[in-house]
Amino acid sequence: MSTTTTYSVAGMTCGHCTSAVTEELSKLVGVQDVKIDLVAGGTSAVHVTSESALDEAAVRDAVDEAGYELAAS
Repeated sequence: MSTTTTYSVAGMTCGHCTSAVTEELSKLVGVQDVKIDLVAGGTSAVHVTSESALDEAAVRDAVDEAGYELAAS
């Protein structure tokens, strides 16, 4: 059974930004899908569907690797 978790990510402004975040999050074990509701210059909602709950530290590291910041939920 899949689970979808929504994270808030700050700093994304364009399609390239969403691609970078999607690419890094997709590398995490168990991630099946990533959808992003882009709010240019604001806090975007990132919906991650995975096989089971993800470790928030791993998600934070992946978002950081893409050059963005996981905002406080």
